[in-house]
Formats: sequence, structure tokens, C-alpha cells
Amino acid sequence: MTPAPLRRYALIVVSGLALVFGACDKGSVTVLSSPPTTDRSLTLTIQHTPAGPILATGNGDTLYDFVPDTPRTSACTNDGCVFQWPPLILTGTISVGPGVNLKLVGTLKRPDGSTQLSYGGHPLYTYNLDVKPGMVTGQAIDQDGGPWYVLTPAGEEIHTAFTVNS
Repeated sequence: MTPAPLRRYALIVVSGLALVFGACDKGSVTVLSSPPTTDRSLTLTIQHTPAGPILATGNGDTLYDFVPDTPRTSACTNDGCVFQWPPLILTGTISVGPGVNLKLVGTLKRPDGSTQLSYGGHPLYTYNLDVKPGMVTGQAIDQDGGPWYVLTPAGEEIHTAFTVNS
């Protein structure tokens, strides 16, 4: 190669590498630093499904329980789990609709200091693949170290597998 084309080639390579390394700069990378949160006010309601009534939010988001959790500790703490199964975080007031027992509503502290809602001793989560109100696509999935189940208004897990694609 002659010097002029070689310089052009080198300039293209260096420019390309600058773009690649520039994209790797921490300032341009999205990192989950805390779990997604809920609206300032939250209503817990009942949603009707083929397996019977289940717990949901007033916006129609199905709520799930993660079996490895305890009443005081969430086992869903890594970024992958929190992204796929966002914890139901308390950021304001909470109300309950007909059929929801206020006495079963509780909270627990997450490792990041946020307050997660629980029901009947089960920390609550939504599922990112439930993209429309009323959808139930995470029921009885074994993922992130254990099974995920919807809850009855009495706070009990439903183990029957079913899907609702509203």
C-alpha cells in the first residue's frame, strides 16, 4: 500500500476503535442500580382467572410470589431477577379493593433500602412479560432459583399452571 491509502486505512481503523471504546464508557452504559418502583399510590385488587381470583394491582398487573423468599427477606436481588420480576415497591399510600384483606398486607426492607410490599407473608412482584392488564404469563414458572406463583385473596399460592393472554 502507498502511504496515502495506508494513512486513510489507519484513520478509519483508529476512528472505528474510538467509537467502539467510546461506547464502552461507563457514562453511556445503562446499569440497574435499584429496582423499578410503583406509582405514588397503589391499590391491591382481585383479578378473576381460570384458576379463581388472584391478587393484582389496580392497574391490572398480576402479582406473583417467589417461593425461595421468606416473609422478611427477598431472594430476588440480582439485577437479572429484579429486571424480569420487578419487586412491588412502596413509595406512597396503599389501598385495598373489595376482597383484599388489609390485615395480610405487609412490608419488608430490600438490600437497597427500599420497602417491598408483601401479602400474607409473601413478598410481591410483577412480571415483565405480562405486558397488558390482566395478563398472567409467569404462573408456575421455575426461574431465577425457584418457582413463581400467583396468590389467592387469602394469601395462598396457586400451584396450578395456567396462562391468561388478555
